Amino acid sequence: MALEKLGKALNNALRKLARSGTVDEATIKEIVRDIQRALLQADVNVKLVLQLTKTIQKRALEEEPPAGVSRKEHIIKIVYEELTKFLGTEAKPLEIKERPTVLLTVGIQGSGKTTSVAKLARHLQKRGYKVGVVCSDTWRPGAYHQLRQLLDPYGIEVFGDPNEKDAVKLAREGVEHFREKGVDVIIVDSAGRHKEEKGLIEEMRQISEAIKPHEVILVIDGTIGQQAYNQALAFKEATPIGSIIVTKLDGSAKGGGALSAVAATGAPIKFIGVGERIDDLEPFDPKRFVSRLLGLGDIQGLLEKIEELQKQQEFKEEDVEKFLKGKFNLKDMYAQLEAMQKMGPLKQILQMIPGLGYSLPDEAIRVGEEKLKRYRVIMDSMTEEELEHPEIINYSRIKRIARGSGTSTSEVRELLNQYNQMKKMFKSMNKRKLAKMAKKFNLGGFGV
Repeated sequence: MALEKLGKALNNALRKLARSGTVDEATIKEIVRDIQRALLQADVNVKLVLQLTKTIQKRALEEEPPAGVSRKEHIIKIVYEELTKFLGTEAKPLEIKERPTVLLTVGIQGSGKTTSVAKLARHLQKRGYKVGVVCSDTWRPGAYHQLRQLLDPYGIEVFGDPNEKDAVKLAREGVEHFREKGVDVIIVDSAGRHKEEKGLIEEMRQISEAIKPHEVILVIDGTIGQQAYNQALAFKEATPIGSIIVTKLDGSAKGGGALSAVAATGAPIKFIGVGERIDDLEPFDPKRFVSRLLGLGDIQGLLEKIEELQKQQEFKEEDVEKFLKGKFNLKDMYAQLEAMQKMGPLKQILQMIPGLGYSLPDEAIRVGEEKLKRYRVIMDSMTEEELEHPEIINYSRIKRIARGSGTSTSEVRELLNQYNQMKKMFKSMNKRKLAKMAKKFNLGGFGV
């Protein structure tokens, strides 16, 4: 996930609190110091860190927990609430009100703007919008081809001309082209500027006059840390209809600095880039982001991913029903493994489940992913009858399956054991339990 090092450090501080026998002043001050250290290592501004941790410490020492809530749970709630306020409090979703809605993206060169345009187009397409992308980047000849390469597999059209030097003309013609085609959303990718906000703002004004966008989106590189403040502030002052995407938060030690710096300007962060895949763009919701950051999970995010797959008909309602009743076979399990892969890396999925965020070592997750791949290979060597009726798989069939899949008989048995355990687990969990679990951990629930 984004800012994994920061998340692990914060989660370790909360685990220390959970393990402590008594929660006295010394314990609280030690936890606060751990939080301070974690934020400073993530390049968050010193002054902001001191303000935040001072508030956390004051509340933790002075507030009495509500009835039925332990002191430890109340302190975790305080940390959650203050970090959420720190990063913006409320989610500010992208609104698509008119048809077509025109979005203009701007950014410093190398900020990940073109990739973010492709990710945004795919994000909107998955939500049922017909999207067209205009490439008006006349500085970088490869921008048009990059967008085509990223979006052609999804059937999203890209308008552009690598030989045209007039960016304003390209933007205007591209918007008209997609208006005539009746798309829902038009995203215009402008040329990146060289480390200079004035040039970027000027270009934004020129293209804005020509295409009159409903929203201008600034893409900021998360690896620049606290320097993001100046870019976000200049942008906020230049346009009243702006929003921001912070990119490259997955591998950046300075991501915390960038995210908090942008939030400090009051400019609305609407999306964050959390990986290299085209689907690795998330709407920014401070509550859900902090919940995952602290290892408290994101059940709502997980349910949304499953809903997306249902829309793509990877998960059918009757298939989910089979799983909830424990009445699935190996064929169903195979289909769900394939669908799960499309939800994203196993690590990201596990971090959405309360309590699993940082408890599993990276090595265990890597081994888990390898096992899932091996299970699929083993199932590829089974007959249709064996997949539909796993109970008929005897020793001679196990030997044949092992030979056909290039695995051992013990690995085939392991798969069958896992399958049987999954069936037992789902049978013991009814829908009511799952609904209670989702409610408990949804946005601000605490699995402690």
